[in-house]
Amino acid sequence: MDGTKHRRRGDTRQRIQDVALELFAEQGYEKTSLREIAERLDVTKAALYYHFKTKEEIIVSLFEDLTQPIEELIEWGRRQPHSLATKQEIVRRYSQVLTGAAPLFRFMQENQATVRELSIGEMFKNRMLGMREIIIDPDADLVDQVRCISALFTLHAGMFVLKDLEGDPEDKRRAVLEVATDLVTQAHQGA
Repeated sequence: MDGTKHRRRGDTRQRIQDVALELFAEQGYEKTSLREIAERLDVTKAALYYHFKTKEEIIVSLFEDLTQPIEELIEWGRRQPHSLATKQEIVRRYSQVLTGAAPLFRFMQENQATVRELSIGEMFKNRMLGMREIIIDPDADLVDQVRCISALFTLHAGMFVLKDLEGDPEDKRRAVLEVATDLVTQAHQGA
């Protein structure tokens, strides 16, 4: 297969993912059909089926693509010492990952019941367990372990809670990152 044909197929796959996520956000996962996705793309259902047979295949592919950087971060973190610099770098990188995958995380937040039923629910849980493993010092006391976990959830909460506040999105992202970094710093100082 030549590069042009492969690139075209990849572009179609990406377009399907983008449109599906847009429709899932607009009307919910359960209320969106493959037919509606095909219509929005102006393609036949057969053309859509060529790439994805079900809505779950679409959302799983989105999840895998957009959360691959989390897997990479977990693998990197496992090779690092449990130092303050490592924890701060994990928080910084995780903030970037969340920013890049914001539409997916909004979908997951707004469709929690559906996510629990889909395979991505278990996949996300496993990724969060991996993040917990690399951010927590196993010898830290319980309060400091909670601080480290809270740093991750501060980043999640910042995506949703602060979107409705006035202000520059980058300033808000930096403020959330600062609070999350403060939590891991405080936890490390307690260890």
